[in-house]
Amino acid sequence: MRTSIATVCLSGTLEEKMRACAEAGFDGIEIFEQDLVVCPKSPDEIRTLASELGLSLDLYQPFRDFEGVTEEELQANLHRAEAKFRLMRTLGIDMILVCSNAGTASIDDDDVAAAQLHRLGILANQYGIRIAYEALAWGRFVNDFEHACRIVEQVDLPNVGTCLDSFHILSRKWDPAGIEDIPAGKIFFVQLADAPTMSMDILSWSRHHRLFPGEGDFELAKFMGHLVRAGYAGPVSLEIFNDVFRQSDEVRTAVDGMRSLVWLEELTSLHLQELDQQGDPQSASYPMQLATLPQVDQPSGFNFTEIRAENTDHIQELLYQLGFVYEGRHRTKDVQLWTQGQTRVIVNEQDAQSQEPFIAALGFDVENPQAAASRAIQLCADAVPRRTQANEEVLQAVSAPDSTEIFLCQATPDGTSAWTSEFSLSPELPDTTTVTVDDAANLITQVDHVNLAQPWQVFDEAVLFYESTLSLQRQPSTDVPSPIGLVRSQVMRTSGGDIRLALNVAPQALEQAGMPVSSYPAHVAFSCTDLIAVARKALARGLKFLPIPANYYADLQARFRLDPSLLRTLQDYNLLYDRDDNGDFLHFYTATVGSVFFEVVERRNGYEGYGAPNAPVRLAAQYQRPDQ
Repeated sequence: MRTSIATVCLSGTLEEKMRACAEAGFDGIEIFEQDLVVCPKSPDEIRTLASELGLSLDLYQPFRDFEGVTEEELQANLHRAEAKFRLMRTLGIDMILVCSNAGTASIDDDDVAAAQLHRLGILANQYGIRIAYEALAWGRFVNDFEHACRIVEQVDLPNVGTCLDSFHILSRKWDPAGIEDIPAGKIFFVQLADAPTMSMDILSWSRHHRLFPGEGDFELAKFMGHLVRAGYAGPVSLEIFNDVFRQSDEVRTAVDGMRSLVWLEELTSLHLQELDQQGDPQSASYPMQLATLPQVDQPSGFNFTEIRAENTDHIQELLYQLGFVYEGRHRTKDVQLWTQGQTRVIVNEQDAQSQEPFIAALGFDVENPQAAASRAIQLCADAVPRRTQANEEVLQAVSAPDSTEIFLCQATPDGTSAWTSEFSLSPELPDTTTVTVDDAANLITQVDHVNLAQPWQVFDEAVLFYESTLSLQRQPSTDVPSPIGLVRSQVMRTSGGDIRLALNVAPQALEQAGMPVSSYPAHVAFSCTDLIAVARKALARGLKFLPIPANYYADLQARFRLDPSLLRTLQDYNLLYDRDDNGDFLHFYTATVGSVFFEVVERRNGYEGYGAPNAPVRLAAQYQRPDQ
């Protein structure tokens, strides 16, 4: 599949955008007119730069408000078009996007529109230019791709075809199956955009809220399937109008766009294979060749979590208070291992000068680490280098959009990991470490979920990363109120709930206050068999719980009518409670160290949530007590 991207998708100058597109691996670009108009480089220089970067110049766009006008207006439009054709010949671009008239059209007559586009096509042919006519979703008289195709057919010129844009088609809920009825030779260009489901006028939706494929709610694999079955084999291009993308680093945005196309290519291939297996009589070998990625199963569990800081004393103390056992230091690195049951926490003081504690890495159990790493890298993830010495386990790892390191570990039936043999007890244990294997209760059983703070610029990118590389499934997002603004939360999880990952957008108030996103709290939540027992033992070891206000417990009793003795216990230990249709949920939070805190949870009788009603309580308590 040949890839392209419109320069309007990215921030920066035209030259910066072109370099970012080349670095991300795109085959070509669409030049958005405004980017060229404000560029100090000449058209000849832009053409030369594209050649040096290995980028084809696929499309010049947009040419607006041409057809359906009076003869006087048409003459002015033809004059404007000829100037663009001369410019395009200098640039070396042979196709222009002509949008259906949304502003100046005054004649609702297909014969008039076709006749005027015919005159445009004759003029364009003199310059070796092809016309790709596109139905805008808000076009005044032409807003349906099939309507645009009928006009193109009426024009009846070899250099006049159509451009199909997924947003204009799917936002109006037009049935894309009609694409298969369009002659392949008349589909000149394809533009893709995803979008979230929203209730607003289509123009505002389009101009501000488009997303890369896989980041919204459109069924783009099916859309692409119709294109492939129609026989289209040209460029598949991204045209994304998005306020966030235009403020973000152009290279990472371009990489995110390429990742979305690679993943969509695979999803389209799988969709077509499914049609083949169903015996669809139209299925055959298609002109567009679609690549696939290494297939991997969903992760089967968390292998470890890693906390990194220059000084991890307070993290060690929290782990001790929660009943974790100190297993020793790594034989060649300044790294500790703490465990409880099958739960492993790595405490790392390497490469962390002047850094407060933060969640640096997550390890996932996967069936085939090499295949999983290969898939992630083909999806534009960066490999994480790891120094190893003789007889040390070689671990595969890639970097997530927020720089969290994602380790892909070999899953084993008994839950063991070979790398743990690299740790041994040192002669002197940390001062706080008095828990031994003999007296540890092992009440904590595994990591229940991890909550990571995300910069607002990379949130959609992060969702796409975890969905495409690890096959985690998006759950409905929620907005959680906090004293410094709403926090958007998106849970990613495996189908069986073995992995639960909550991605929270850090409030922009942090950035406005000059604070890094890394200062926003993130946490690891541990599952346990008896939360009250964990709380009692932790309190005996000196744990300071996040303080919960009395008003919370009064409201809790009003909502759930708890047994008075249970309510007293909850309040005595600063425990929180929730209930759904299945069961109950008990949990508590520790103090925050750096940007890390821990949560311990007990799910009873199949409770599936995360205590969402309690999240505002936690956020308010942390705001009231910044040291907590």
